[in-house]
Amino acid sequence: MVLDEMNISFSVPPSCILYEHTSEGGHLSYPGGQWLPGAILNCAENCLNLNGKRSLNDTMIIWRDEGDDNLPVKHMMLKQLRSEVWLVAYALDTLGLAKGSAIAIDMPMNVTAVVIYLAIVLAGYIVVSIADSFAPLEISTRLKISNAKAIFTQDVIIRGDKILPLYSRVVDAQAPLAIVVPSRGSSLKMELRGCDMSWHAFLERVEHFKKDEFAAVQQPVDAFTNILFSSGTTGEPKAIPWTHATPLKAAADAWCHMDIQKGDVVAWPTNLGWMMGPWLVYASLLNGASMALYNGSPLGSGFAKFVQDAKVTMLGVVPSIVRAWKNTNCTAGFDWSSIRCFSSTGEASNVDEYLWLMGRAHYKPVIEYCGGTEIGGGFVSGSLLQAQSLAAFSTPAMGCTLFILCSDGNPILQNTPGIGELALAPIMLGASNTLLNANHYDVYFRGMPMWNGKVLRRHGDEFECTSKGYYRAHGRADDTMNLGGIKVSSIEIERICNGVDDTILETAAIGVPPVGGGPEKLAIAVVFKDSNSLPDVDQLKMKFNSSLQKKLNPLFRVSAVVPVSSLPRTASNKVMRRVLRQQFSQLYQASTSRIASGFLLQSPPQRPSTSL
Repeated sequence: MVLDEMNISFSVPPSCILYEHTSEGGHLSYPGGQWLPGAILNCAENCLNLNGKRSLNDTMIIWRDEGDDNLPVKHMMLKQLRSEVWLVAYALDTLGLAKGSAIAIDMPMNVTAVVIYLAIVLAGYIVVSIADSFAPLEISTRLKISNAKAIFTQDVIIRGDKILPLYSRVVDAQAPLAIVVPSRGSSLKMELRGCDMSWHAFLERVEHFKKDEFAAVQQPVDAFTNILFSSGTTGEPKAIPWTHATPLKAAADAWCHMDIQKGDVVAWPTNLGWMMGPWLVYASLLNGASMALYNGSPLGSGFAKFVQDAKVTMLGVVPSIVRAWKNTNCTAGFDWSSIRCFSSTGEASNVDEYLWLMGRAHYKPVIEYCGGTEIGGGFVSGSLLQAQSLAAFSTPAMGCTLFILCSDGNPILQNTPGIGELALAPIMLGASNTLLNANHYDVYFRGMPMWNGKVLRRHGDEFECTSKGYYRAHGRADDTMNLGGIKVSSIEIERICNGVDDTILETAAIGVPPVGGGPEKLAIAVVFKDSNSLPDVDQLKMKFNSSLQKKLNPLFRVSAVVPVSSLPRTASNKVMRRVLRQQFSQLYQASTSRIASGFLLQSPPQRPSTSL
């Protein structure tokens, strides 16, 4: 039914929708079953097809460059998008690369980047997603793991009055052939390596094909289209391939849970280096909606005005962006009445901040959405068809089944209140079935309990099913701590601590084991709104203790308050609590001669580095 709703076209239809496997052994790549066996298609072609949902004059992309905030927004119709994607696909074939070769994209998510992305998939190659914020070492790691044969990048990134290097980082990463797009205008801002070429020179090769349709390369549904990477907070990042089925999952989630349809305008500040970049492409285009792209920072009034001018109907956010908007009030004075709903992913939301966000658009709902790169979308979500609870999820995502594991590793009864590590049923359309640099079965399935003859899939988040049937996220399972024999998540503590004092921007709760063993001690890292005017940390510790003991547990006690200038995060905005835990443990060990009550002094000799 969903494939029909999205008008998905197959060159060879599948023999069935799902071929189920019933035993754990013998099907290590598909422990639950195989979706759309025998199907042959091209998901990028489906983004460009004419069908009952669109015509050649339909708007596909709406965009604006930062600094042009007083100019009208720009529009790209389907006719122009098809023509530009086809031209780039023809140019790709002049590079002499074997079909199925990996080609990286390391640039901001602008119109050109989207055209390149679709062209790579249309022409039968594989996109390697690299975030434009990465340092040379991180770029190099991803190029080597994926065996990328070429890379598209930009000369520089322009953000306000700042010019940030990009091409030079790609060069320092010893990248293969680079095709370099100018950030503004038609001329590059630096000389290129001898093996590289400008965007203009790349397209010049196929000028005579400007009006010719490119015949999409049809591939089996399990052929790779995109290699994305986990955040890599420890060790080498996992390389996660998306197939032609994964875009169907992304678009189905958007259709079902956010009601994205023809006529909608979808904006979500992100990058093709992270899963929400490709998700945005497919969630918009496969559902006949327009994609809205702001080529600049989403944290200021320029983006807020773009949301108004583009008449965005579905605005995606991450909690840190909402927090920045609220603290600077940069959305004031702009009309967001076109918004029908918000969606949020990345980390657990804050109730007060999301009430504020809803107020920007006459209290339209926030659809919470949680998933992973290896899933291609969400496993739990909100829904416009159900009553919602702020900062909570109302339902497993369509086609997913959730399990909360007891301390003995077995699932509690479904729809029963409880908290524990989350596991997923192994049957999920578009979910990964292989990793490039790790054993997929070992990572996600080995050692997991069975359910109805199928092994469950490991996810690693700590989740709660409430008495009213909602789900709440409590961070990664390894972000939980044991305080006096009571298991508690960092997220629960942080929700309370963030509201204790108006001077606080955000907090991170860390359980630190004392030297010599014993119960974990609770330390709170605090980022203040004004770093030049810090409150008394002893008084703040008393406030934390009072609030936690009243609202969470009377036995909880904060042992240390540590001011930091910012929290260490991955490039996908996840707080690296384990990095803080390691840093605090080192500070504790170095401060044993200055212990007042068996733990780190409240005023450490220096703040933990934020460049961890």
